[in-house]
Amino acid sequence: MYSINVRDHFMIAHSFRGEAFGPAQALHGATYVTDATFFRDQLDDDGVVVDIARASRVLHDILGRYNLRNLDTLEAFEGVNTTTEYLARHIADALAAAITAGELGEGAHGLTRLRVTLHESHVASAAYERSLRA
Repeated sequence: MYSINVRDHFMIAHSFRGEAFGPAQALHGATYVTDATFFRDQLDDDGVVVDIARASRVLHDILGRYNLRNLDTLEAFEGVNTTTEYLARHIADALAAAITAGELGEGAHGLTRLRVTLHESHVASAAYERSLRA
């Protein structure tokens, strides 16, 4: 299994509902270092997993939708606690849609898996991994 990883970051504000979140129920900020790891069984005809420049651009564009925004005000997150785990899946699903739409090039259709990891700090992170096969 081959893989490549691209990294970016985004800064958000949000709050959580529920006693389990204690002080995080109040509006607070977070900066997430975001890794997107793409997997495939065999390299494509060019000898790569996926075009790193395209993968970086698409990840940056997806994160740009949320950068410097209060997630509590976005319709996409209405009624949802935007936990790190939830955001990892949301971003993974957006990347999968971009792959399907051809935004990472035709070679990306050979990708088999995708993992998105959001690093909350140097000691804590959450990830979501999904299949890219139908």
